[in-house]
Amino acid sequence: MNNTQLLKESRNLLLGLHKSLVDFERAIYEGIHGSTTGGQFLNILIEDKDFAWLRKFSTLIVDIDEMFAQKDGFQPEAVDVHLAGIRDLIDMKDEDESFTAKYRSALQQDLDAAGKQCELKALLENS
Repeated sequence: MNNTQLLKESRNLLLGLHKSLVDFERAIYEGIHGSTTGGQFLNILIEDKDFAWLRKFSTLIVDIDEMFAQKDGFQPEAVDVHLAGIRDLIDMKDEDESFTAKYRSALQQDLDAAGKQCELKALLENS
């Protein structure tokens, strides 16, 4: 598999991981504050500082999508940069201790997210 295909597959797995993490955080939030609509929770995700750590995932996914959507194509180096970004993110190499703590805690508490992270790590390590 070439790096472009690897990035596409990794992006899809990253999206699934992000969804699992968002679902996990939503369940906790709604357990404390009561039910919210999808629109209300989207606003909370965007505006509440407690959810800022999840934006690292969504920002990277959007960056990858924008790269693939470029009309003039993209440079192979951009693929490598995004693959490195995914690796750094899931390996928790970010110096933001709050991000690392929240991500690690979510993975320890949510089997779905942990499984998706393992699947993504395996894909990236075996390529």
